[in-house]
Amino acid sequence: MASQRLCLLPLLLLMLSSASHARDIISPGQPLRGNDTLVSAGGGSFVLGFFTPPGSNNTYVGVWYARVSVRTVFWVANRADPVRGPVEDNAGATLSVSADGTLAVADANSTVVWSVSPAPGKVSGECTARIRDDGNLVVSDAGGRVAWQGFDHPTDTLIPGMRIGMDFATGANMTLTAWTSPSDPSPGPVVAAMDTSGDPEVFIWNGAEKVWRSGPWDGLQFTGVPDTATYAGFSFSFVNTPSKEVSYSFQVANSSLVSRLALNSTGAAGGLLQRWTWVWAAGVWNMYWYAPKDQCDAVNPCGPNGLCDTNGFPVCACLRGFAPRSPDAWALRDNRAGCARATPLDCGNGTDGFSLVPHAKAPDATAATVDFGVSLADCRRRCLGNCSCTAYASANLSAASGHRGCVMWTGALADLRVYPNFGQDLYVRLAAADLETVSKSKKKVKVIIAVAVSVCVLAVILALIGFFCWRRKKTKARLSGTPSKWSGVLHSRTLQSEGTSHGADLDLPIYDLETIAAATEGFSTDNKLGEGGYGPVYKGKLEDGQEIAVKTLSQASSQGPDEFKNEVMLIAKLQHRNLVRLIGCCICGQEKILIYEYMANKSLDFFLFDKSRSMLLDWRTRYRIIEGIARGLLYLHQDSRYRIVHRDLKTGNILLDKDMTPKISDFGMARIFGGDDSEINTLRVVGT
Repeated sequence: MASQRLCLLPLLLLMLSSASHARDIISPGQPLRGNDTLVSAGGGSFVLGFFTPPGSNNTYVGVWYARVSVRTVFWVANRADPVRGPVEDNAGATLSVSADGTLAVADANSTVVWSVSPAPGKVSGECTARIRDDGNLVVSDAGGRVAWQGFDHPTDTLIPGMRIGMDFATGANMTLTAWTSPSDPSPGPVVAAMDTSGDPEVFIWNGAEKVWRSGPWDGLQFTGVPDTATYAGFSFSFVNTPSKEVSYSFQVANSSLVSRLALNSTGAAGGLLQRWTWVWAAGVWNMYWYAPKDQCDAVNPCGPNGLCDTNGFPVCACLRGFAPRSPDAWALRDNRAGCARATPLDCGNGTDGFSLVPHAKAPDATAATVDFGVSLADCRRRCLGNCSCTAYASANLSAASGHRGCVMWTGALADLRVYPNFGQDLYVRLAAADLETVSKSKKKVKVIIAVAVSVCVLAVILALIGFFCWRRKKTKARLSGTPSKWSGVLHSRTLQSEGTSHGADLDLPIYDLETIAAATEGFSTDNKLGEGGYGPVYKGKLEDGQEIAVKTLSQASSQGPDEFKNEVMLIAKLQHRNLVRLIGCCICGQEKILIYEYMANKSLDFFLFDKSRSMLLDWRTRYRIIEGIARGLLYLHQDSRYRIVHRDLKTGNILLDKDMTPKISDFGMARIFGGDDSEINTLRVVGT
């Protein structure tokens, strides 16, 4: 028995070791079965296995993300040739590879439903199939040479490293074809493919109809996808070697950024082509970009020589030097006929020129001619020398190329649109008469602008002169003013409140106007904090460096001398950490000014009624503010020397210091209760 146990021990260890390391490869005689999976070695990022889509009764072989919680299949082997029945009933189904590199999917009865073989002469020695850690299913021979790979045959999704386009060396036409439906991976009618003629660009077809065009690659991006310039964490590659390869692909800077470009048949939740990114914190796919996304994304919505602009009304207009071919139809927003030249070109006499269309999506370039070896100036000369040339543009806007290259169009310009900020410069050929019209129009606009600017500058200068004269006159009037009747009242240190007299000492500094004017830099508008019912409030700094808030009584204020007197006499007697502190006052002529401690965080309404700033108030801060207001009110109503009702309590009168401590302010409407009073009548309606 002991010897039998010793013999079984190595076998158990081998089994445990095999169980702890998921395999990533299949070889002749060791197929992948319906109830098993392959997991990519290295990062373990991808899984290959059998699956049944939701709502389906068929089984397919596909690849999906290993760590994304929502199973997302991005590549399917036998999409048009399923194994009948759900995956639960197909444990006997297999994916196998033969020695010559043939991949085959068979059902439980060993009936092959799908197979693919490498091109003749590409295999040397026995082949294996492996799922790599970039998601690529690769068949390679004994020497490690790739005989066939899934990335050459994308289904509906492009992931980093996959290409869309043509590989002329292998003959692979790499296209995306949408699923027929979410429950049916079979090829649907919506296809995205690279048209390699002219200046290559990607088209989306829905059956025989073109529904979207990427625009040609300008060295940085497709001209029809200008927001690519705003992407962070992505890099894009466009290979244009006509004898070898024309393709587009993308990469991500960090493996934690999981992104896919997927094509669907319905355009649900966005356009037909959608870029998704995985949000790890939320466990969801987030749509990053989609197309088509607006009216101008349709193919040729404004007809030949028409220009589409989503910011225009209507969105379709004719290019400069062109007019609607069918004015009646154009007036009814039927733009299919497009636009025709107002003046024929005069190539023979060499009088033609060009009009610039900035921020453009280049026109349909499938019939354009491209030369990457010439400058833009040479491109212009070539276009003028070719009587068939109707427009030209730079073929490569990248800094590395020096903005070289030339794309020239002949015939009508189709599917042309402009963007607010992105896009490239397009030069459209016009007859001299139309250029002269454009030139005259530009000169007229320049004259109008020059006159308008001159008038505005003169008006500003006169306004500044008037303002400084008024400010100087007002400052002199302030400084020469005599103390008002309230000066005597304040110095007498008595308080009269609607017939109730409360005599008390008032220990409050009184500042002269010169000091306050200096502290606020002459009541500069740059120092203005706001304006309430009392008047404007300015930020200031006294000579000792103390920051203050200066509240001036406006002549048009709804609050008058009574409220001014009331606020001074009340708040000077109140001391509490949740009441704003009155530092002093100033009375000179008609000027009545209160000086408070400065509140760095303004008022509560500054935060509450702004969506972005309200996010700064977490629950702990809000609770502290609520508690502080309550403590201030308790002091006013019960604990202070006087029982005071504020009567104008609102978020604008709750100030916040640098530590977000709330302080109740603006006591102009406040009333004092008698010590034994529980109710008192007001003589007029006040407050908010």
